[in-house]
Amino acid sequence: MRRRLISSTLAVVLVVISVFGVSLVIVETRTITSSAQESVELEAMRLAGIVDGRLVGGEPVDPDILSDHGGADRYARIEIPGRPPVEVGTRPEGGVIRGTAVGERGERVVVEESRSSVTREVGRTLLIIGAVALLAVVAAVLLAVRQANRLASPLTDLAETAERLGSGDPRPRHRRYGVPELDRVADVLDASAERIARMLTAERRLAADASHQLRTPLTALSMRLEEISDTDDLETVREEATIALAQVERLTDVVQRLLTNARDPRTGSAVGFDLDEVVKQQIEEWRPAYRSAGRAIVRSGRTGMRAVGTPGAVAQVLAALIENSLMHGGGTVALRTRVTGNQAVVEVTDEGPGVPADLGARIFERTISGRNSTGIGLAVARDLAEADGGRLELVQLKPAVFALFLSRESPRRDDESPQRPIR
Repeated sequence: MRRRLISSTLAVVLVVISVFGVSLVIVETRTITSSAQESVELEAMRLAGIVDGRLVGGEPVDPDILSDHGGADRYARIEIPGRPPVEVGTRPEGGVIRGTAVGERGERVVVEESRSSVTREVGRTLLIIGAVALLAVVAAVLLAVRQANRLASPLTDLAETAERLGSGDPRPRHRRYGVPELDRVADVLDASAERIARMLTAERRLAADASHQLRTPLTALSMRLEEISDTDDLETVREEATIALAQVERLTDVVQRLLTNARDPRTGSAVGFDLDEVVKQQIEEWRPAYRSAGRAIVRSGRTGMRAVGTPGAVAQVLAALIENSLMHGGGTVALRTRVTGNQAVVEVTDEGPGVPADLGARIFERTISGRNSTGIGLAVARDLAEADGGRLELVQLKPAVFALFLSRESPRRDDESPQRPIR
């Protein structure tokens, strides 16, 4: 591309120089020739006037006197009637420029100048024009090289950017080149890079969320299947199979929810549901894990509340909080339901050491964890809560108390059941 730009620019300059240079040479040659001819004719007229003046005054007309009034490099011949011709200077050889004048007394003056002087003047003019043309060509080449680099370098840089995008490096470069068309291409590539980066981030986030959110339901399901395989009681098999099928349905809901959030995290499918059923289901699902850890999980607070949200999403939020207490907390884990204003609140607390003060403000950020864990669970839980118009907050550090706030649909009864352990 550089070679083409330089060649095309140089070709245009050469054409312009050729057209205007030839025209200028022709005009200058004619001007110099006309000027030389006019100078010789003026010289002849001047000498004729001098001869007239001397003839009127009766003074002699001789070469020595006329040579003092004539051009040193010019030849003059004065023909006076009745007198021999008078010659001044050396008559040039070859081509000459001749000027003639006739005086009042009939004398005839002829002035000749060698054409070589005109040729020398034309040569000097041509040399100047050639030097100017050469400088113009050199300047054109330099400008063409600069312009070619200015255009080719951004194109090379844009090609490298496109190659980086194709190789999986979606970082925008934010480089601009001062050329509107190239800057437009750079804008499009940067926008594409940002879109690709968002898509890759969403895919990685979906993979991380899926691996984290599916782990608990799959673990619970495997525990149910192990109980089925270890028992010969048909009634127990049926009961465990029913629970396992319910867990499979919840697992399907988890997958659907993750895919929905991957497409648009703000999309929710909130409906009115029985909050007691979700809390009870989570306690039953986590009861074997807590029993294996030698710990208890209890439930207290107001019952009969209906909240607005997605039951599967609310179940996943509670599962994340219960799992967080199992991994990082200690003692008995309590789920307490209460009402504040027009909101239903589910609080999850334990008897562990709580959340460090330096992590309290960042506990819901991804990769933030108090121990060696992924740090994804609470972040996903908050996203799920906010997708249905709720919110998840850490309301107390020590002991840790997480609260899930949901819009309340309509209370059914106002009695509070005492705290009772789930065994």
